[in-house]
Amino acid sequence: MSAAAAPAPGRTLVAGVGNIFLGDDGFGVEVARRLADRPLPEGVEVADVGIRCVHLAFDLLDGCELLILADAAARGEPPGTVTVLEVDPAAAAGPARPPEPDAVPMDPHDLGPDALIGLLGSLGARVGRIVAVVCEPRSTEPGIGLSAPVAAAVRSAADLVERLAAGEPVTSPRPTIRPGPPPARSTAAGPAATRRRNP
Repeated sequence: MSAAAAPAPGRTLVAGVGNIFLGDDGFGVEVARRLADRPLPEGVEVADVGIRCVHLAFDLLDGCELLILADAAARGEPPGTVTVLEVDPAAAAGPARPPEPDAVPMDPHDLGPDALIGLLGSLGARVGRIVAVVCEPRSTEPGIGLSAPVAAAVRSAADLVERLAAGEPVTSPRPTIRPGPPPARSTAAGPAATRRRNP
């Protein structure tokens, strides 16, 4: 691959990720749907990504100044708790790397946001800033529909995303420095993520 794309000036991409067939894992998709009905600043795109994170990664090859991920993430908080995580840009930086000779072929329908961050660096994509707005799920067992506390959190999460996209400062509820370990289907932003502090 040739030289990596620089972050596209002014481009902000909001990606709602998750599996709507796994209960609260569909939280990010619902946030994206809520935002689709709102007027957003110029240059802000909203994508209902679902489980198509590989497609999102290739879309980001064009560069992006700000990537906002909306997702469910088990972090040991009460169900419905919304947290803003700032992802270390170094996690998605670095030159494009050829695949390992013995690498297992990638399943495009089994790539969570944490793996997405690593893939961006492998592909040589350049994202200026990555923020994750995550919600503590109650259940990610098979089934359609969000639990009551997670459904109630969709509006506040959409409000947070809207403020982030507009460049407004956003402070997390409590000053936890590191996210907890990822769940079985890892949806957390990964160990490189930290809660966003006030500028």
